[in-house]
Amino acid sequence: MSRLDLFIARMVSQRACLNHAAALTADISGPVFELGLGNGRTYHHMCEIMPKEDIYVFERAIASHPDSTPPDDQVLLGDVFETLPLALTRFGATARLIHADLGGHNAQKNDEFARRVSPLIEPLLADGGLMVSSDRMYFETLTQIALPQDAIEGRCFIYQR
Repeated sequence: MSRLDLFIARMVSQRACLNHAAALTADISGPVFELGLGNGRTYHHMCEIMPKEDIYVFERAIASHPDSTPPDDQVLLGDVFETLPLALTRFGATARLIHADLGGHNAQKNDEFARRVSPLIEPLLADGGLMVSSDRMYFETLTQIALPQDAIEGRCFIYQR
């Protein structure tokens, strides 16, 4: 599969999984977390499909498109290994949905990062909450659930508390 095809598969899967997760968690109150803003395309999509939700973005530095930049009071700037523990203190286990697309182009580094960050993400989810990730994660108490029909196996993962 070409790199372009891999990218398209990831984007199609990401959209399908986010739409599915938003629908499955519609009756759960609590914030939504976007781990990594980048250009802001995913954040912008999440705002479109969950217009009434508070969506908090975790990012090292804001460099997004102006139309996809969150308000300052919904940005947690810094390294996720520092901001995720602070978020647990601030929000507790209340997140209805957490999305992460934090990996790069090195599969081994992505896996090592996922193993390190998983224990910091896990306690943030509310009962019934979902974690959508572009990488396989390593959770002790979350269960991996089936992807929606439009998603491509291995390009996105969904976990539920």
